[in-house]
Amino acid sequence: MPWNPEQYHKFQSERSAPFYDLLKLVEIRAHMKVVDLGCGTGELTRVLADALPESNVTGLDSSGQMLTAARAASYLSSNLRFEQGDLSQLTGTWDLVFSNAAIQWCEDHEKLIPQLFSKLTRGGQLCIQIPSNHNHISHLLIRETAKEAPFNKVLNDFLRISPVLSIEEYTKILSQQNAVNIIVFEKVYPHVLENSDAVVEWISGTALVPYFERLGVHKPEFLEILRRKMKRAMPESPLLYPFRRILFSAIKS
Repeated sequence: MPWNPEQYHKFQSERSAPFYDLLKLVEIRAHMKVVDLGCGTGELTRVLADALPESNVTGLDSSGQMLTAARAASYLSSNLRFEQGDLSQLTGTWDLVFSNAAIQWCEDHEKLIPQLFSKLTRGGQLCIQIPSNHNHISHLLIRETAKEAPFNKVLNDFLRISPVLSIEEYTKILSQQNAVNIIVFEKVYPHVLENSDAVVEWISGTALVPYFERLGVHKPEFLEILRRKMKRAMPESPLLYPFRRILFSAIKS
């Protein structure tokens, strides 16, 4: 998917808050081999690398646009490098597999989580944060609009259905890997935005990306209809945007 770093960063401070909660779950030790899956533009990967003494960190992302921004910002150093690749096809072994707001773009988490866990060394840790906001009214209206003419034909009936599971399901999957020190929880991050248009701007950098990729010249029309629906559904100004996220951590015994 064609990611836009500038659009994604319009709410940079709000998007980064869960990263710091995830970082608190990391059992920090020296000399670790670390991968940050879905590193994006790299600034938070730099924070991760700085928090891990004498460790080597690789930021992995599928987006050339995001990685170009990371390299241009000079986040590279002797202990941090960036690579382009598919996080669902992770190779090698790692002391820490870390991922902040990325694996929601990968399908079949029942297979993905064990696959990522298998890449850990003994005593290695898996730390993941995933948006779980797919039942918020903004996402429901995206799917509703995508089903309407003319967009259903333009999109060829495409709908993005989130693969994100429940916290109980992630707990079960980790337990089946004989993981220890399992921590799984959901947290709501209450963001106060100016109005419903700001919510549309937010999802334009994330949830709407796969639709934009397919809409072509119909993108402005789709956005205008979505904005009108959002204004009716969320007329407040300022507006509370409660964003659900799942965070989990586990260690390979």
